[in-house]
Amino acid sequence: MFGIDAFGYAFGADRQVADVAADYVPDPERVLRWGCRTFHRADETVTATDLAAAAARDALAGAGLTPADLDLVAVAVSELPEYPHWDSSAALARELKIERIQTMLLAEGCAAGVTGLGTLAGAFATQPELDTVLFVAVNRVSEFHRNRMNVNTAVHSDGAVAAVLRRDGARMRWLATDQFTDPDLCDWFRTDYGGAVAPVPPPGWSAATAPAGTERVHAHFDRDPRALRAFVDALSARSTEVVERACARAGTGTGELTHVFALNESLDAVADVARPFAIPAERTNAGLAAVHGHMGAADQLTVLGQRWDAGDLAPGDLVALTGTSIGMRWYCSLVRV
Repeated sequence: MFGIDAFGYAFGADRQVADVAADYVPDPERVLRWGCRTFHRADETVTATDLAAAAARDALAGAGLTPADLDLVAVAVSELPEYPHWDSSAALARELKIERIQTMLLAEGCAAGVTGLGTLAGAFATQPELDTVLFVAVNRVSEFHRNRMNVNTAVHSDGAVAAVLRRDGARMRWLATDQFTDPDLCDWFRTDYGGAVAPVPPPGWSAATAPAGTERVHAHFDRDPRALRAFVDALSARSTEVVERACARAGTGTGELTHVFALNESLDAVADVARPFAIPAERTNAGLAAVHGHMGAADQLTVLGQRWDAGDLAPGDLVALTGTSIGMRWYCSLVRV
């Protein structure tokens, strides 16, 4: 169907978690226990589109292409865009100085950078004229709306990854994508203010002091520890199930998996996802998660690209890109190196 020909990256400035955690939460030790050492925080003037464009130019240069060679520009966003009623994919095409092109915007939170591969496989299948696609996943935290260290068990980070997809590419070939959603949990981790229901926060509200994202999770189960424990077990089972479903869809077995790249969450969370498939830590995203923090939709593709660039992946390796996102959505795409 298609393969990935080149990757490009753009990150905010590096910050030491230990140096600034106390600026975000009253209990920095809790954040440090997640195992994230550094994260990226973009300067105030740097937008998500700026990060996306920088990553796109990097990927195009690596592939020896120009924007004029593209047939489609797709953008996956996992944070609030710069403006409401605004198309980030069109903004990226304008930044690349493309006058007329097909664009696509994906906004399924952290899942969009992985499930987008399946969506683009559909575009390749239904549009035989498509040959070269630019796919960019970007995360730029709006600190007015969210506290980057108080959403879940991850330090939220600013970064973008771009991938050049080529029809019938010989390496990094997409095999399958699978996903499913538990709609009853769609309110978890939402941003309460800035949308149509509540466009303006109440007086005195601040993301710096707002309740943690996990508070809504505990409230859902009426703070019953048994109910919460049962759901944690279900979370793990569903994470395993979606990888198994993707393997079945691709006509392969989980025993062939060589790497599992999940969200850049706590190191314990990464290990929990990989454990059912007997994948050791060095074949997960654990090392890069500690360096990058959680870049939303950009996590898994960044890890895939950087592990490829470093020579850590061999031809024939089977990589699962997987995670859990708003929705709540479980998802996995398989890539054959």
